[in-house]
Amino acid sequence: MTDFEPAYLATDRNGGLKARVRAALAELADCCACPRNCHVNRLEDQRRVCNTGRYAVVSSAFAHFGEEDCLRGWNGSGTLFFGLCNLRCVFCQNWDISQKHAGRACTAEEIADLIMELQAQGCHNINFVTPEHVVPQVIEAIAAAVPRGLKLPIVYNTSAYDAVESLRLLDGLVDIYMPDFKFWTRESARRFAKAKDYPERAREAILEMHRQVGPLKFGPDGLARRGVLVRHLVMPGLVEEAAAIFEWLAKAVSPDTYVNIMGQYRPEYQVGSVADDGRRLYAEIDRRPLPSEMEAAYAAARRAGLWRFDERRSRLRHCLV
Repeated sequence: MTDFEPAYLATDRNGGLKARVRAALAELADCCACPRNCHVNRLEDQRRVCNTGRYAVVSSAFAHFGEEDCLRGWNGSGTLFFGLCNLRCVFCQNWDISQKHAGRACTAEEIADLIMELQAQGCHNINFVTPEHVVPQVIEAIAAAVPRGLKLPIVYNTSAYDAVESLRLLDGLVDIYMPDFKFWTRESARRFAKAKDYPERAREAILEMHRQVGPLKFGPDGLARRGVLVRHLVMPGLVEEAAAIFEWLAKAVSPDTYVNIMGQYRPEYQVGSVADDGRRLYAEIDRRPLPSEMEAAYAAARRAGLWRFDERRSRLRHCLV
């Protein structure tokens, strides 16, 4: 893609940004911003599952060099980590952020300040991490940053436990969707993320993301410009679920789907802790994935018909589409 313009600029020219903000705020008034469907008035700072009221909690904002090559480039991905989360993953590596109020509540203008600082630093994109429960606040922040000269691609970096209605509000605002697809079975989702409907919601969300932006495309510099990039973290003992996810991605979404097959899982947070009765909690995932499990995951992706992944480093290949 040589002639790239972020999607939100066209939406703004067509007068759509103000309407999106109004719709987003209406969503907060009776909150169904995510699949938890709490029905509280967050405009009045009421809170339930995500423990986030009127304003999003930002835990950090910095140029991130740990993302995929096509996002971090040479100047980093301009990453804003939102505090708190609508999932309760027992293995979360960022549990001190996702499960605690770490950071400060920021208005739309304050988030826009952070966005513009990251752009001024030369970051290649603006990367919203864990935004599922703060989609209305993300929309407000984009609307506040556009008149100030925002011109970078927007990355929506999510667990995929998203409400389709929230994603529709982002149509024409987000350039790159980067969802996880964690679990295929309701039992695993219930046990490890405390959300038994996660697999259904993730499938709905990824289909909507793909409808909006299609397969991942690159600019001549090798950086991602638009599309969907799916992450799957290979977990011990769950390779059959990985295979089912890959099969679904290839058949229901597209065999051209980019997938980062990740081997970074390690026991964290509650995994391996000891209960009062002496039992080791979540013992079945209290280890790193085996090399054989990683190879089995790669083989499953190939068997499904996926081809846009890198077996050697679990890094995405650079190519122009």
